[in-house]
Amino acid sequence: MWYTIFMWVVYALLSAFFAALTSILAKVGLQGINSNLAVAVRTIVVLVMAWSIVFITGKHSEVTNIGTKSLIFLILSGIATGLSWLFYYRALQIGEASKVIPVDKFSMVLAMVLAFVVLKETVTIKTIIGGLLITLGTFVLIL
Repeated sequence: MWYTIFMWVVYALLSAFFAALTSILAKVGLQGINSNLAVAVRTIVVLVMAWSIVFITGKHSEVTNIGTKSLIFLILSGIATGLSWLFYYRALQIGEASKVIPVDKFSMVLAMVLAFVVLKETVTIKTIIGGLLITLGTFVLIL
């Protein structure tokens, strides 16, 4: 059990590190090109990388096991990701990275609310306080 808790924290911290690195690299890479073109290039790289990992780990044969419900929600998630990236890259191109990045991370609060409403996850005082602090921090940066 401790191993599982430890590992999800490690993966989440690695995700946060690479997300931060992604934002800085994107801001530099956006100089002089259209933000939509930048998203398209990034998407190709992500596509090739993800499918490479699927083939390297031998999981490609499991594609036929994906159920209709899972496929629909993965497609919807992909559409949401694409829209998120398009808007994020445009904001990053015209705004300051130090302001755009934290505002984008306001998605954490929105995701928490959706987790409570859609997934019926437990609302705790700790998550409410954390969400309020993130919200407050976001508004401080916007103003």
